[in-house]
Amino acid sequence: MPIKILAISGGLRAASTNSALLRAAQQLAPEGVEIEIYEGIRDLPFFDEDLEGDVPAAVTDLRERIRDADGVLIASPEYNYSIPGALKNLLDWASRPYGQSFLTDKPVAIMGASGSQFGTVRAQNHLRDVFHWLDSNVVTKPEVHVGANHTRFDGQGNLTDETSRSLVAGLIAALVAQIDKSRQTVGASA
Repeated sequence: MPIKILAISGGLRAASTNSALLRAAQQLAPEGVEIEIYEGIRDLPFFDEDLEGDVPAAVTDLRERIRDADGVLIASPEYNYSIPGALKNLLDWASRPYGQSFLTDKPVAIMGASGSQFGTVRAQNHLRDVFHWLDSNVVTKPEVHVGANHTRFDGQGNLTDETSRSLVAGLIAALVAQIDKSRQTVGASA
């Protein structure tokens, strides 16, 4: 059965190395795994509980894409020791209203790239906290922290560092294994 992964970048700029990480994941995905990159993060309004009664179309689209995906792959930069506001906004919309989140029990993998030597360690830890609260099934290893990103991508945004490519491939394999495990659990309870 084919596997569909929704990939979300927390980087908004055109030359985002986090978006480039998602494109690398598409290239490295095994046969039978489709990775769709979500492009609608800029279309989401700021989260506002007053809008939950009349959900904006962009939010409905996001929620349906998450619902229909077998797993979610996040690539996030690190801003001020944490995650970008646009990504947090997306996660707030995706997880609401309370008790109706499509991220509950959803297999999720996290990776990131930044210019620092630490990569995105702190941002990924904050994301893990968010997904812990949402009861998502987060893949914990391998950790993909692409530090010194200016040395790991070429001028066209291709991930050229073989160690980083290997880690991304390993993360996709671990996410696929988590998806398979989730499918078996759902099948056993049916």
